[in-house]
Amino acid sequence: MINASEMVAKATVQPVLEVLPSQDPLPQIPIITSVTCCFVLSLLYVGSLYVWNTKHNRDHPATIKRRFTSVSVVMIFAPFFVWYFSSPELLSSEPFAKLLGFRWEGLWQAVVIPYGLTMLLFAGPIFVNCQNESIGSYFDLDYWRGCIHNIMWVRNHVMAPLSEEFVFRACMMPLILQSFSPMTAVFITPLFFGVAHLHHIAERLSLGVELSTALLIGLFQFIYTTLFGFYSAFLFARTGHIVAPFVVHAFCNHMGLPDLQDLWQQDMWRRVLAIVLYVAGLAGWILLLPIATSPSVYGNTLYWNV
Repeated sequence: MINASEMVAKATVQPVLEVLPSQDPLPQIPIITSVTCCFVLSLLYVGSLYVWNTKHNRDHPATIKRRFTSVSVVMIFAPFFVWYFSSPELLSSEPFAKLLGFRWEGLWQAVVIPYGLTMLLFAGPIFVNCQNESIGSYFDLDYWRGCIHNIMWVRNHVMAPLSEEFVFRACMMPLILQSFSPMTAVFITPLFFGVAHLHHIAERLSLGVELSTALLIGLFQFIYTTLFGFYSAFLFARTGHIVAPFVVHAFCNHMGLPDLQDLWQQDMWRRVLAIVLYVAGLAGWILLLPIATSPSVYGNTLYWNV
């Protein structure tokens, strides 16, 4: 026989359970399936860069244009891996575009907030760059015309971030997230991203760089591309938008690695201020990262609802 206190407890708990969002994980697919798909996609992406028989280096306009074409073909076929190997239950319950990170809800937040957060991380380098370059150039229409007509700029700031984020985030993350928890997925997919950049070792060797130097540079590049991959995958999983990692990737390509030599060439007071901004920017980024990427801000209940 149910007493009055039990009846009150049930009446209180039931509405709460109905209000809370579902904590069920995504429909699962075998780990071997998701990992194999990501491995094949990585091979296709890197292979598309070398499918052409050319005597020119990677920065020659002819090489860049051909790689634009082959990478675009990979981008066309990559979503079929998500469509064919994803759980039928997931495909029937969610729009396919949403799985790839294309949706309207939270779009402007996904553009503005991650971009601003990353600018905070680069507060020190931005300050140093402002001492050496005129910030007014960014407001000059001729500057942007020159950028658009510079195929290397288009590669570094548009095509490379767009193609890499689409293949390595929009098409890999939905598969990995169907086999692993969000945090585990964030640490798995960047490994494919980092390994995919090791092909630059062969390019440096072809330019006459010593093997030991090429390997050392390649190892360093693997480390920082993998670290960026963690951040980019985290943004995709938290925001549910592909545009977030894309704009951040483009910005990071523009900034490049911090030039510490340039930092020490500044006047004493500028150097001290820059160091303070380096530290404060990193500390602020760490502190604000979980807040600024809260899934509720972006209406993301698909990939980070656990």
